[in-house]
Amino acid sequence: MGIVNGLWLVVLGVLGAASLIIARRPDAKDAIAKLAPYQGWIGAISALWGVWGVISSVLNIGWMTTFPIYWFTFLADSLLSVALGLLLGVGVLKTFIKDATAQAKMDQTIAKLAPFQGTMGLVAIGVGVWMILASILFAAG
Repeated sequence: MGIVNGLWLVVLGVLGAASLIIARRPDAKDAIAKLAPYQGWIGAISALWGVWGVISSVLNIGWMTTFPIYWFTFLADSLLSVALGLLLGVGVLKTFIKDATAQAKMDQTIAKLAPFQGTMGLVAIGVGVWMILASILFAAG
């Protein structure tokens, strides 16, 4: 987990909640616009990394008894990475997925997730900030 994953999740959250952020802070538009050209690749990498994280959290479910906050943070990070990664990286992912059935399934998943993109983006920012703070606080102790 750590600072790098936290920063990555914050960036992913900012891209996911870009319209909500710009509506409240119009001055943020330029900064977000600098990330926009890379949104597809950031999303695709996040989706794949998130799938690996979900698998890892299931394989390490024993952490729930000894490190429950860490485990839930790890799972939240992974699930948000998968969901936002799919939403932001669907164009890039479709270039690698040639099966029409798989593309149709991806479109259905995107249609279900799309209404929650802004909310997931804000939650991702919060979880990312928590991951950064927790890494700093618990590494010092």
